[in-house]
Amino acid sequence: MNHFRSFLFPALNLAAAALALANDATDMAEPVTLPAVVVTTSHTQQPLVVAADPKAPAQPVPAHDGADVLKSIPGFSVIRKGGADGDPVLRGLAGSRLGIQIDGECIFGGCGNRMDPPTAYVFPAAYDRITVIKGPQTVLHGPGNSAGVVLFERDHQRLAQPESALFGSATLASYGRFDLAVDARTGRPEVQARLTATSTRADDYADGSGRDVHSAYDRWSANASAAWTPDDRTFVEFATARSDGEAAYADRTMDGVKFDRENYGLRFKRTALSPLVAEAEARAYYNYVDHVMDNYSLRPFVASMMMPGRAVSNPDRLTTGALGQLVLTPRENIRVTAGLDAQRNIHTVRSTANETTTPFAAKARARDARFAQAGAFAEAAWTCAPGRRLYAGARLDRWEVTDSRAAVAISMMSTAPNPRAGHTRTSELASGFVRAEQDLAGRDATLFAGFGRSQRFPDYWELIKNESAASVTALGTRPETTGQFDAGAILRRGPVDFTVSVFATAIDDYILVQSGVTKPAGMMGTRSAVITRNVDATTRGGEAGLVWRFAEGWKLDASLAYVHGENDTDARPLAQMPPLESRLAIAYEQPRWSAGALLRAAAEQDRIAVNQGNIVGQDIGPSDGFTVCSLHASWKPTARARLSAGVDNLFDENYAEHISRAGSAVAGFVQTTRVNEPGRNLWMQLQITY
Repeated sequence: MNHFRSFLFPALNLAAAALALANDATDMAEPVTLPAVVVTTSHTQQPLVVAADPKAPAQPVPAHDGADVLKSIPGFSVIRKGGADGDPVLRGLAGSRLGIQIDGECIFGGCGNRMDPPTAYVFPAAYDRITVIKGPQTVLHGPGNSAGVVLFERDHQRLAQPESALFGSATLASYGRFDLAVDARTGRPEVQARLTATSTRADDYADGSGRDVHSAYDRWSANASAAWTPDDRTFVEFATARSDGEAAYADRTMDGVKFDRENYGLRFKRTALSPLVAEAEARAYYNYVDHVMDNYSLRPFVASMMMPGRAVSNPDRLTTGALGQLVLTPRENIRVTAGLDAQRNIHTVRSTANETTTPFAAKARARDARFAQAGAFAEAAWTCAPGRRLYAGARLDRWEVTDSRAAVAISMMSTAPNPRAGHTRTSELASGFVRAEQDLAGRDATLFAGFGRSQRFPDYWELIKNESAASVTALGTRPETTGQFDAGAILRRGPVDFTVSVFATAIDDYILVQSGVTKPAGMMGTRSAVITRNVDATTRGGEAGLVWRFAEGWKLDASLAYVHGENDTDARPLAQMPPLESRLAIAYEQPRWSAGALLRAAAEQDRIAVNQGNIVGQDIGPSDGFTVCSLHASWKPTARARLSAGVDNLFDENYAEHISRAGSAVAGFVQTTRVNEPGRNLWMQLQITY
């Protein structure tokens, strides 16, 4: 009852505010029509590409970070660690196999245990569009994206006349969640400015059995940009961003008390330079992440053998990069994008085992790794006949990494000399793809098939954070080579939209992370280590989606996703594979209101490899299947205002995602096998557009 009251009274106030704003909005000219219905999932709009609107209300409760917004897309899963900062997984592949770009920029977290993946620094309401490209089917967005790439983007266009616009949203939900987002734009044809600010917070949530989960968070972000558009063909923009916050984690012995990001970006774009050069673009960016974690600020301090004092770790990472590319049109039916890109990131860390006696801020930062990449790429689109298209691309990348560690930490209290201290390693890697698409005349259908090859250089967590089987350093880990075949169909006929895509992948030198490996510990006997090693692996699976408008105002929306993985070297299942998952949504829409229900079901998963996985997590054991029902409704009192509400996990199901992290012992909380998902969750969101 207290849980219900804590949601009800703020929700009533929000509803009253909605009515007041709606009445005010009726007097304004030229209203902007908001999308008509709450979004429950996003389907393929073109072969292997999914587009989503991050500002649209969605069920489950509207997302507060990058991973949260991706989980509604078929093929995606999220590794839960607490209330925030989950790691997205696409078709069973996670970490740097899935490229994340924010307005064309790369960003990497600092935490050695993935407390802050790139999506932790994404606040969805600050962006206009999310684009997902599945599989190694593009070379334009950086190297090594074997699972695919996710683009969080803002729209850029010259204004036709002076204008201003404002988007605002407020979200209330159970467990003390409260979000605010404001996106303001103003300008005239020659110049424009944009300011976006977001804030999100929540208390610890309770799982379906009523047990509190250590999961509270409090985050904010601010983005500002100024653009100069002297004519229809020129766009110059300077952008900057800041964000920070804190988050509690149920899967580990420390929490994140600082997630400070500082960003600067410069972009130049000019179109229609000549009949051959359709577009020229250049970008440069600077991303700095300063992250602090400790074992006492967000939880009761409890001394342990591993952490006898108030421990703090303060990693940071500086990432800089640039891109230059041309779009060429040698013929009317051929479009070629070619260019160069580069990025460099430097990681440092400082820490203390006792903040009381030796504060971490008084210590000097120690660099442990430096990565650098430079690449050349070209991608072409050829309309070879009406309704027939061919796409192909290739890229070559040079990688360099320097291991700067004089010693390697083998426990919280001891180190070992680094046999590769100061060593620099280089690799040249090649990637490419080809894809054919065929429209079926008169049938509103498209068939497609493609093959992609991606070579991925080992990342910081695989090379520097972990050991190898034979050494305390994993610097010798081989690059990963992925070959993937994709095929599918898109059908649009009358009230029915149907999509299906299947894939089969062979991964040579798959970089496996294995925990619980017994290694010598000198005078201490033996110890348990986390190692990186190469194996050969295969995966296969696919996604299917159906939208059926079976009667006036009614819509049925269904999806199915499956992936099967094999560790061929060890002759056992490939770890961290999500189970078969399906979604079924039904909605009734009217011009001013809509209502619907969402049923999500996941099968049990007993194909496991305990203690094996990726840089995010390892398999714990088999998991049970689950079914979760949710309801939602939306009302538009005017064309400028919308009030949406819903209840997620209606029947208070107690469940956990198969790939989620293991629960840790946190004082005052019940330890669970996995970090359980939230129980029944009521939410309400108000959106206003001027």
